[in-house]
Amino acid sequence: MFRGAISIWRRDMLVLRRSIVSELVSVIAYPLTLYLAFGVGLKGYISDVDGIPYAIFIAPGLISMTAVNAAFDESAWSMWFHRKVQRTIEEYRVTPITVYDIVIGKIFCGFSHGAIKGIAVALVIFLLTPFRFQLLHILTYLFFIFFGSMIFSCLGTICGTIIDKPENIGRMQGVVIVPLIFMSGIFFPLSSYPAAILPFINSLPTTAIFEGARRALLSGSIEYAYALTIAATAAIVFALAVIIFDRKIEE
Repeated sequence: MFRGAISIWRRDMLVLRRSIVSELVSVIAYPLTLYLAFGVGLKGYISDVDGIPYAIFIAPGLISMTAVNAAFDESAWSMWFHRKVQRTIEEYRVTPITVYDIVIGKIFCGFSHGAIKGIAVALVIFLLTPFRFQLLHILTYLFFIFFGSMIFSCLGTICGTIIDKPENIGRMQGVVIVPLIFMSGIFFPLSSYPAAILPFINSLPTTAIFEGARRALLSGSIEYAYALTIAATAAIVFALAVIIFDRKIEE
C-alpha cells in the first residue's frame, strides 16, 4: 500500500538533495529579512502584543509561512513541470502506479519540502529569539503545521494540474495565496480587525493555521475550532486534488 506514492516521493527528494544548500539559502532569506525588518528593526516602535514581545509574536507565523509556502511551491511547480515539460506523469500512467499514488506522492513531497525548509527557518529564528519554547508546545504546534502544509500541498497539486501556463501559477500566488496568508494575522493581532469582518477572518483556513499555530507554540493551548477547521479543510482539498487530477489526465 502506497508503494507507488513512496517511490514518487523518493524520486523527488533525491532531486532536492542535489540542490539542498541553495534551496535552503534562498528560502531562509525572505522570512529572515521580514523578521529582522519587523521583529528587530521596529521593536522599539511597536509595543508588546497581548503581553508578548513583538519579535516573539511574529516568529511562529514566519516559520509557518515558510512551511506552507514551500509546500505549495513544490507541489504546484513539480506537478506542472512533470506534466507539461518532462511528461513524467505520462510515464507513471503506463506503470501500475495509480492516480492516488501520484497525488499522494506529490503531496508527501510538498509536505516534506515545507517541513525541511520550515525547520531551517525555525533554527535561524530561534537563534535570534531570546524566548525558548517548551518541547510540548512544539509538538502541539506541529499539529497545525502538518495539516497546514498538507492543505497548501493539495492546493499546489490542484494548481499544477489545471494550470497550463507557468506564469499563472505565480499569479495565483500573488492574487490568492499571499493575501490569504497576510490577512491571517502574521504581523498583527486579529483583534485589530473591525468586529464586523472578524467572523469572516476567523473562518479562513489560513487563520486557523497561523493563529492556531501561534497559540500552540506560545502557550501550548489548542484552539479546537481552528483544529477542526484545518482538519476538515485538509480532507476536502485532498479529495478535490484526487478528483481534479483524475479528470485532467483522462482528457
